[in-house]
Amino acid sequence: MIRPPAVAGRFYPDDPGQLRDALDSFLVTETKAKKIRALACLVPHAGYMYSGRIAGEVYRRMKISSRVILLGPRHYPRGAPMAILSEDAWQTPLGLAPIETRLEEKLARACPLLREDAIAHSAEHSLEVQLPFLQRLAPSFAFVPIVIATVQYGDLDSLGHALAEVIRSEQEPILIVASSDMNHYEPDDITRVKDRKAIDRILALEPRELFDTVRSERISMCGYGATVVMLTAARALGATHAELVLYATSGDVNGDLREVVGYAGIIIT
Repeated sequence: MIRPPAVAGRFYPDDPGQLRDALDSFLVTETKAKKIRALACLVPHAGYMYSGRIAGEVYRRMKISSRVILLGPRHYPRGAPMAILSEDAWQTPLGLAPIETRLEEKLARACPLLREDAIAHSAEHSLEVQLPFLQRLAPSFAFVPIVIATVQYGDLDSLGHALAEVIRSEQEPILIVASSDMNHYEPDDITRVKDRKAIDRILALEPRELFDTVRSERISMCGYGATVVMLTAARALGATHAELVLYATSGDVNGDLREVVGYAGIIIT
């Protein structure tokens, strides 16, 4: 079964040529710097006009593994709180992005909290907008999609350790991509202060502190659960360093500083 694109033509171009041109503008580099073999990363998932530059800056710096685990928020109320999917592939204007079925099955066994649920994924954009970047950089990659709506720290911690256990058992590297935008719809100056508090916890590789900070400071970071899972797995896999690659808000694009959304790109090694 093929999952059709839900946001092509809205969040990113639905014309293949226009999409390639947009991606190439985000991924262009004038240097020959060695690409990073990262354990994980954080990238945003807004429309490409707002967040494509940040996501592209992260992706172009990394070696993209042939297998990727995509983690993101479930923005809509329908579906399981921790939903995985084993459909054959996802369609984008650039072609089919296949599910890595064997890896999906291992993850589902390692974390019984995961539920097979197509409804949770059907309209969700947080993972879909990552696929064209990955297709452009690693045309033969395969992935496992997981969307998260739970706000229970214990569940997030369990999933993070399950991911690490499965990845550790594999011979080839697997990249974990957490998809999240940062604070939403507050003035630019307030958003930047709030986002810095969350970013500092990510850079410190502290999933519990990120969880507590987002909640206590009322930071409307939509994918903080996915980021907690990613940090938990990365730490269990031996991560020692996190780098803030780029940060911006929607106000940097449209000039409206009254209600902005923040976007951060972070690489973890």
